[in-house]
Amino acid sequence: MTGKEALLQAFDRLFDAAAAKLNVQCTPEERADAKAQFVQRFGQALDMTAAIDVPEIPAELLTQMEAGITDMSASELAGLVASIPLAQQTQDMLRVLALKQAEQKLLEHYASRADTRWGGN
Repeated sequence: MTGKEALLQAFDRLFDAAAAKLNVQCTPEERADAKAQFVQRFGQALDMTAAIDVPEIPAELLTQMEAGITDMSASELAGLVASIPLAQQTQDMLRVLALKQAEQKLLEHYASRADTRWGGN
């Protein structure tokens, strides 16, 4: 099994645990939509793991992950849901910051290499 297949299989099991925790009944279409959104969000990572052969994720590990979901308090769940859009925004902000820092380093590099023999700044 590939890493991608293992992760998608784990998603199915953990989705069931989360739906049970929230007392949510999902149609097969809603479940497929949720999985598609997962694939969209983590597409690059899933594509990278598609080339890796891995054993199935151990049942004990999945049980621990399910317990993490079922043991979550309502306030922890609300905090997790609230953090998702903030995490995406933070990632975008960090990309802009990294680009600005790279531009600054490039300008500093060019400035340090400037020829000042003929009266330049």
